[in-house]
Amino acid sequence: MPIREYSDITPEINVLASKMEANSVIDTELYKKYDVKRGLRDLDGKGVLTGLTDISTIKQNKIVDGKVVPCEGELYYRGYNVNDIIDGIVADDRFGFEEVVYLLLFGEMPNSEELKSFRNLLVQYRTLPQNFVRDVILKAPSEDMMNSIARSVLTLFCYDKNPNDISLNNVLRQSIQLISVFPMLSVYGYHSYNHYLRDKSLYIHRAEPSMSTAEVILSLLRPDRKYTHLEAKVLDMALILHMEHGGGNNSTFTTHVVTSSGTDTYSAIAAALASLKGPKHGGANVKVYYMFEDMKKNVRDWDDEEEISAYLEKLLDKQAFDRKGLIYGMGHAVYTISDPRQVILKGSVKKLAEVEGYEREFKLYEKVEKLAPQVIGKKRKIYKGVASNVDFYSGLLYSMLDIPSELYTPLFATARIAGWSAHRLEELVNGGKIIRPAYMSISDEKKYIPLDKR
Repeated sequence: MPIREYSDITPEINVLASKMEANSVIDTELYKKYDVKRGLRDLDGKGVLTGLTDISTIKQNKIVDGKVVPCEGELYYRGYNVNDIIDGIVADDRFGFEEVVYLLLFGEMPNSEELKSFRNLLVQYRTLPQNFVRDVILKAPSEDMMNSIARSVLTLFCYDKNPNDISLNNVLRQSIQLISVFPMLSVYGYHSYNHYLRDKSLYIHRAEPSMSTAEVILSLLRPDRKYTHLEAKVLDMALILHMEHGGGNNSTFTTHVVTSSGTDTYSAIAAALASLKGPKHGGANVKVYYMFEDMKKNVRDWDDEEEISAYLEKLLDKQAFDRKGLIYGMGHAVYTISDPRQVILKGSVKKLAEVEGYEREFKLYEKVEKLAPQVIGKKRKIYKGVASNVDFYSGLLYSMLDIPSELYTPLFATARIAGWSAHRLEELVNGGKIIRPAYMSISDEKKYIPLDKR
């Protein structure tokens, strides 16, 4: 019998897939009958309360005359408004990612000495085991960087002397180490793919101790290691805005669920990576970028709002781009009027676009941001407002920084590992019960029939 490749889809598989699908369909009316909160959300998109957290706060509503009404979105890290955090960092013209990592992990803002000590700790842990790059990252290149990072994270388990120890001090140590090496896992994984699968030159740089996380990323990625101060500062801001977003987002909730089982840190973070990879979650920024690339090819006049609207209608009608019926970067599970991260990021993207010569592209993004809610409102029945989210401009930002699209979602992960780590520690401190929601079975009981009589 011939050995088949992993990628082969045989006639037998097609037959079995059809049988599987036919026996797996659930009548959608049953979800209404039993009041199932699909996606753990109500009809209006409000999430079902499944836990408590002190790490971040998302505000999208306010009380007016005793009624809940939508408001401009706000995001708080440990009680501090992200707008104020960003404003303080910008005013001092410094890099803030490491400072906000400290805030998320330990629940308070560091003073100068605490921040200096923590940065030194991150630098000390910013190293991979001997020959890890050669033996793990370079020997098994992958075109999917998220899978490459997940594999590396799971392999780091083998290099840890206490991998299964879930005491708080050990998990904290593991978390800080992973936060420190994620830029390397991401960029080295890309270089491996670029060399072995795309036949490009291979270069592996070392991170300089004096660099911030944003500078490390740009330095490791670029052949000449050069970058401007503005480029690094805007990337630093993007990392801060992607670090944390409440306990209910898919990857963070995954971290809580997996952590509640008592598993090790590496397994928990690999599970979070698998969640973030999805195009409905962290993979959305890549979708936004490629959607606009397709739009730029098919919309002749980027100033013609009617032509742009017509393209957006084709997206919703599954006649353009990936034919999924979605305008990527629009709408959010929580925010209705505005995503505060997008509001902050947009200003920096505009500034970089003016410097890098991307004004025309930026104006196209602005037009789509204005027109998309109108088109969606006309074509779809919606239960809440639709506004652009943080993914909308992040793809444009990364393209201006010459960051390859393969690294868009890994950069999200490089930031979000801080939030995942904080939530894992919070679950360990306050947990106790394994997270296990209920699923109702709708199958009928059947009488067993012996094999020879089927």
